[in-house]
Amino acid sequence: MSENVNTTATQSAPVAKKKLGVKARVQKFGSALSNMVMPNIGAFIAWGLITAIFMAGGWWPNAGLAKMIQPMVHYLLPLLIAFTGGTLFAGHRGGVVGAIATMGVIVGSTIPMFIGAMIMGPLGGWCIKKWDDAISDKVKSGFEMLVNNFSAGIIGMLLAIVGYYAIGPLVAGASALMAAGVNWIIQMKLLPLANVFIEPAKILFLNNAINQGILTPLGIQAAASAGKSILFLLEPDPGPGLGVLLAFALFGKGTAKASAPSAIIIQFLGGIHEIYFPYVLMKPALFLAVIAGGVTGTATFSILNVGLRSTPSPGSIISLLLMSPKSVSNYIGLVVGVILATLASFIVAAIILKRDKSTDTDDLAAAQGKMSDMKGGNTATASATDAEPADVIASYKDVDHIIFACDAGMGSSAMGASLLRDKVKKAGINMSVTNTAISNLKDEPGLLVITQNELADRAAQKAPHALRLAVDNFLSSPKYDQVVVNLKARDQVSDAPASAAAEPQATTDTPDALPANLDLSVVDEIVFVHHDGHLGTATMATSLMKDRVKKANKHVSVKNLGIDELTDSNSLLVVSSAEAAKNLKTRYTQVQVLITDDLLSSPKYDKMVSELK
Repeated sequence: MSENVNTTATQSAPVAKKKLGVKARVQKFGSALSNMVMPNIGAFIAWGLITAIFMAGGWWPNAGLAKMIQPMVHYLLPLLIAFTGGTLFAGHRGGVVGAIATMGVIVGSTIPMFIGAMIMGPLGGWCIKKWDDAISDKVKSGFEMLVNNFSAGIIGMLLAIVGYYAIGPLVAGASALMAAGVNWIIQMKLLPLANVFIEPAKILFLNNAINQGILTPLGIQAAASAGKSILFLLEPDPGPGLGVLLAFALFGKGTAKASAPSAIIIQFLGGIHEIYFPYVLMKPALFLAVIAGGVTGTATFSILNVGLRSTPSPGSIISLLLMSPKSVSNYIGLVVGVILATLASFIVAAIILKRDKSTDTDDLAAAQGKMSDMKGGNTATASATDAEPADVIASYKDVDHIIFACDAGMGSSAMGASLLRDKVKKAGINMSVTNTAISNLKDEPGLLVITQNELADRAAQKAPHALRLAVDNFLSSPKYDQVVVNLKARDQVSDAPASAAAEPQATTDTPDALPANLDLSVVDEIVFVHHDGHLGTATMATSLMKDRVKKANKHVSVKNLGIDELTDSNSLLVVSSAEAAKNLKTRYTQVQVLITDDLLSSPKYDKMVSELK
């Protein structure tokens, strides 16, 4: 496996902020919308469950408890969205002003004002921030609280009035127009065509922007009157991704085939759809598979009149069933739609994979790296292996916390953080590993940011001075082990006494005597480390050593690996040049090292082989 396959990293040297590309700007706008909804998904689920359980015709109808339904959808949910949007600009103070401003559009309209809240919340936060910036140095000491409280109240009041007379009616009209358009598309049986755009957009990490930013507000309005909405199913349907993963499990190759079964569990039951994105990206033709699955699923839902009470989050089959109305026909239609979406996606993906005669799918990580380059997601950063290993370790010297940043700050980034947190803990490293939405990322000292390649540009803009690592898949990146090794090596170097900086052993190769510190009786593996791209010499040396070991009837394996692929154990003997040995000693403390000036034919080899077990 290539050392720079799946990851890019930049040093924490000062860099100028670069302008975002069109794709990154779309992602940023989508994130701004979804970041107002995602933190409040629990409230949406609570509303959906209360509606499904206690409304007339629900699982357990209760007229008293059902009184919560309308106030929640008209007041609670929009105000939560507005407060969250305001805090994005000016913290808690901005959230308060945003919520006040949103009351104007709520009372000025008869429909749930989610879109109005997405406008007035950030507007309130932006206005109070601009006000605070303008008068921060003009308020006399002792009057700060008075000015702060009255300014927030006055600005909130004025925005609420503007919302009531202007924004509310405008948004209500626009919402009615969009709702009419959606209804027309549904009546004309054209809604499945939306998946032609939705499925590719999901894989380009616009899934949260589409679902939480567009479909959820429209779906809530529809569900408030009809009791359910098909719009809640357009993006979260797990069928298209499940079909692709099943095809890889049966017809894939190498790592992709081996990892697909576990990915199925995470995607279908856990609802983390990001897990299947790299599988599609490694074969662009598979976009046809997920589009086929999405169109088939939505067409089935439309024909069978299937819908959900509220948005399912995460998009697992469990969430979908929980958000379904109490209706046997709806349950059956939901299951049938997911199954048919899975079959359609599976059939197309299977045909593509079976017709594929290339060998580049033998390594999922390698394919991910190639696709990342094709997408242009890594152009802003330099490969970690462009620098010497010792320099890479040195770049970790100030790292004291790690943050996984994804579009919404939930789901895949939380799982990625959990995986690395476990690895860091097992390595005995005291390091904070958390996750957040990329919009909340701050340029903090001592920060290592891990993000998806598609979001690398935005991570560079939000945290230009941080050490940054970009991966294709939060859930299966081999570079997490490299992060742990670099952190461990950094700590070992910083804790080592000055005398430890000496050369690990003499580099002269004239005597055939072996270093006294080698214990060959415990060695069960010999590795030739390729360094600075000298892969050919190391490969030839590996082949020659295999012949030596075989003729001597020794039961020791011989391999050719990169410096990041070693296991830190004294049962491993690394044969390397003096230059490579310097980096080995900064990364590993247990491996045994034999330095030679001639990898192909060292006079030490005969003695070394004779002492192997």
